[in-house]
Amino acid sequence: MTNTVEPLILDLIEWIGPDARPYSEVMDAWRTSCPRLPVWEEANLRGWVECRRDGGGTEQVFVTERGRAALQAQGLSSNATRR
Repeated sequence: MTNTVEPLILDLIEWIGPDARPYSEVMDAWRTSCPRLPVWEEANLRGWVECRRDGGGTEQVFVTERGRAALQAQGLSSNATRR
């Protein structure tokens, strides 16, 4: 993975935060990032995010324990506030 995409992966994980975000919101928010798909795919490959449906059937994106550990290793937090 290139050094330019690595910080974006961490940004994605940090932005999702401690609670789930709807998949559609995640894709919409990251659509302006040129390397969006490599960032998303790499986060998935690393096991840093997980998608699952909530009780209402909406697909949600969660940061996994591995994702939180990656943030902590970089001195970052998954406690980002919602924008």
